[in-house]
Amino acid sequence: MKIELPAPAKVNLNLHVTGRRQDGYHELITRMQKLDLCDRVELELTESGDIELSCDSQEVGPDRSNLAVRAARRFFQIHEQSGPHGLRIKLDKQIPVAAGLGGGSSDGAAVLKGLNELFGFPFSEAELMDCGRGLGADVAFFLSDHPAVLATGIGDCLQEVATVDQYHYLLVNPGVRVATRWVYDNYRLTKKSDKFIFAGSLNTEQQEFAPAALHNDLEAVTTARHPIIARVKELLMETGAAGALMSGSGPTVFGLFEDTRRLEAAALLLTRKFADKAEYRVITAKAFGGA
Repeated sequence: MKIELPAPAKVNLNLHVTGRRQDGYHELITRMQKLDLCDRVELELTESGDIELSCDSQEVGPDRSNLAVRAARRFFQIHEQSGPHGLRIKLDKQIPVAAGLGGGSSDGAAVLKGLNELFGFPFSEAELMDCGRGLGADVAFFLSDHPAVLATGIGDCLQEVATVDQYHYLLVNPGVRVATRWVYDNYRLTKKSDKFIFAGSLNTEQQEFAPAALHNDLEAVTTARHPIIARVKELLMETGAAGALMSGSGPTVFGLFEDTRRLEAAALLLTRKFADKAEYRVITAKAFGGA
């Protein structure tokens, strides 16, 4: 039996760190939006008893720590089934690795959803989310059917919000890999008494989003090590973006463009600017499931 699923990327339209828990995880308020930039995850059940991973990207090796493999192992641990079972996972990577776009978490969520379908839906969405706990804070979002959410807790308490599909997205990844844990370990919490209420982040489908709501507490941490992030933001604004922000722990920066003409012109300009830097990627995208 075989199945193929999309694993979409995400951007954080805003992200505020509100505290740190005793287990080391940080409490967040963040608005996340899925994009139509997707990995493709193909799953095939086997009787080998092994979990095999192949990927077209050299950045992703057949490592037991890979989130797709860990997700499959977790599913098989909690799913009661007699007889040998195995899985062949094939990843077509389109989302840059360690880029703040949630690619690994999305791949893991796709594996959980795909296995659940292949075995006849033994688990509800809530039960799959319990299964995914510990794999990654963004896994819950990718397991949900919501294209956009306001996430609290460690990112696993979700409230659906209106999808931000009135803008086109231009992503620039400068090719440096950023470890999420390092960014959070180097983030210094303050004792501000802010209410952490962001424009466009309330739990209502009618709530509109505006570029003025773009904010990311982690941006200063990653930019201090990789100043190119600030320069990419400047370039996006200079080429016509209504707003620009680093996503997640970075280093990918995205710009919001109001029409395709400006988007295409900016994408062409930035592609030419970074033509001599093979590690850079300039990607256009739309909201996942959007117009």
